[in-house]
Amino acid sequence: MISFRPVTADDLPMLANWLARPHWRQWWGDPDEELSNIRDMVEGRDTTRPFIFQEDGIDKGYIQVWFVGDQQGSAFAADYPWLERLPAEAVGVDLSIAFEEDLSRGLGTRTLQAFVRQLREEGHERIIIDPDPANLRALKAYRKAGFQEIEALLGRTGDCLLMELVSKEGVS
Repeated sequence: MISFRPVTADDLPMLANWLARPHWRQWWGDPDEELSNIRDMVEGRDTTRPFIFQEDGIDKGYIQVWFVGDQQGSAFAADYPWLERLPAEAVGVDLSIAFEEDLSRGLGTRTLQAFVRQLREEGHERIIIDPDPANLRALKAYRKAGFQEIEALLGRTGDCLLMELVSKEGVS
């Protein structure tokens, strides 16, 4: 059973530990900077909503939802101009699995499916994800969860591959 709980200030030391792990460092930025960004979310200076995901009540990783419209026209969008080509009502999702031993076991796909169900229940129709194209493990999990590349943006998104949930497969 996958569940989600909002990140609190008490989770920041655990997240600092996770962010420093090699399998996180490969795909995330500087751990101190990333932790500062999450702190901004927790303290309300960023509209992104961060969560710890759990499997059977055990913390297993981090997932967040960010709002495209809140990023459009921002300094962040200056570095990622493809944001301006997305519908403002879309939401983006990012996730990472805490423990290396949980990789390649379907946890990412199951987590994303459960999170997408929750986002759909909240009324979000356009859901995107933007992995590094070299992160083959993530791409496989996201495709299993029903995401596909946005053809019109292929080759126009720099160091990420923009994908959108295109089917309800896997989100029932």
